[in-house]
Amino acid sequence: MKEKQSYENHTRLHPLQHFVLLPLSAITLIVAIIYTTTSIVKGQFFFTTFLIMALVIMGIITGLLARVNALKVQDRTIRVEEQLRYFMLTGSIIDSRLTMAQLIALRFASDKEFPELVSKAVATGMKPDEIKKEIRQWRLDEHRV
Repeated sequence: MKEKQSYENHTRLHPLQHFVLLPLSAITLIVAIIYTTTSIVKGQFFFTTFLIMALVIMGIITGLLARVNALKVQDRTIRVEEQLRYFMLTGSIIDSRLTMAQLIALRFASDKEFPELVSKAVATGMKPDEIKKEIRQWRLDEHRV
């Protein structure tokens, strides 16, 4: 049986992203910088050296953009889901003063706690981490990218 989600275990690491792609990208960038610098110092900077450096940088940018864009789309989806959930639970529109980060944190709250936490977050300007610590009954979210 799967462990219940809580404040202590709600973060998610993607093994290929965090333990393979990121370290390999960092190592490749460091090696490319060393190679380019060495080539310049030795007076052997050729077009191929430039191409290697450009390809490494383009690869890293591509990986970062893929991650950032997926998270932005997911954040927009979360905003719509939480606005709809609030409306379904209370019959009113959610307060527009809630920040995106607060809404993302609130998604973990059970339906029972959600409206009250929304009000408290707006009234006191709670930070996302504070919101998560206030949640007593967590809603499972296994779909975060």
